[in-house]
Amino acid sequence: MAQAEAIEFRRSPRPTLGVEWEIALVDPDTRDLSPRAAEIIDIVSAAHPEVHLEREFLQNTVELVTGICDTVPQAVAELAHSLSAVDSAAEQLGLRLWTSGSHPFSDFRDNPVSEKGSYDEIIARTQYWGNQMLIWGIHVHVGISHEDRVWPIINALLTNYPHLLALSASSPGWDGIDTGYASNRTMLYQQLPTAGLPYQFSSWPEWEQYMADQGRSGVINHTGSMHFDIRPAAKWGTIEVRVCDSTSNLRELSAIVALTHCLVVHYDRMIDNGEQLPTLQPWHVAENKWRAARYGLDAEIIISRDTDEAMVQDELRRLVSSLHPLATELGCAGELELVLEILERGGGYERQRREFTRTGSWIAAVDLACDELEELQPLE
Repeated sequence: MAQAEAIEFRRSPRPTLGVEWEIALVDPDTRDLSPRAAEIIDIVSAAHPEVHLEREFLQNTVELVTGICDTVPQAVAELAHSLSAVDSAAEQLGLRLWTSGSHPFSDFRDNPVSEKGSYDEIIARTQYWGNQMLIWGIHVHVGISHEDRVWPIINALLTNYPHLLALSASSPGWDGIDTGYASNRTMLYQQLPTAGLPYQFSSWPEWEQYMADQGRSGVINHTGSMHFDIRPAAKWGTIEVRVCDSTSNLRELSAIVALTHCLVVHYDRMIDNGEQLPTLQPWHVAENKWRAARYGLDAEIIISRDTDEAMVQDELRRLVSSLHPLATELGCAGELELVLEILERGGGYERQRREFTRTGSWIAAVDLACDELEELQPLE
């Protein structure tokens, strides 16, 4: 067993919030992806130095990154400003902005990886599956006061995995076909050896031992980190929730960020009150992940260790009601209520699938996502 080194968790004195949103560039004529992210970042950096953008795995993608925020409205406003700056730069280059969980027809062989050592290592190691990663997501960071709270909260959040995924699912198409899944991105991403569901660690020292083992075996040398669907971000003192497909618009993103923020703070408060946090057996967590990826908002999910089941839509309505007082305290009650709007309208995967069914082409679905990103809200 490798000797575990201490991993410093930079404790956050309050439940701060940070959001990362992956946005791609598409050619307005072909609707295919365009590998010009570096040019976009240069233009935005010159005109708007306050906007924080990161290069992503693919040269067609820019990541919008907020600063440390206290509320969901603050984070959403920052993302709106960054999106406007990126949209202006894209217009200068004759491109459109687009995002969803995955592109429905682009060929991975035509999409180069960004120049970065860790990305080259991932491709060298994972080969075919690493090259398949034409996928986009949302990452939500919430500040945690002490490392001893991190894994109890992560394990509790795994009981809400299908709720978050079903709300955000927006990747039904792949390689020109309808996969039958609401989130094909979820199924693709877990093919990487360091991605997928986290193990349900019981303590921070157990996590340190695990990371020591990964370093000793060489796994981290290839990836730089573990890419679990929910993971500690020790450098920032946060839990990073990476469950969700990228939403095609800011309105739906704000609902998902609000639900995530409320859930993390809710479980943190349960620790304060000496309450036992919920957990599910790993096999139930895995089954719920698959059901949400397959059926989206129509999923029936497992809600207890006794294998009781309920429809995810009903559970989401229950969550919105129970979390409303906390959302009011956190300043995101309006954004949390938008969860109900998603339930009434349907998810991004449903809108894309309707366009494909109506036209027989995914081009209409790409156009719809571009229009929604431009309008900041879902469109019928």
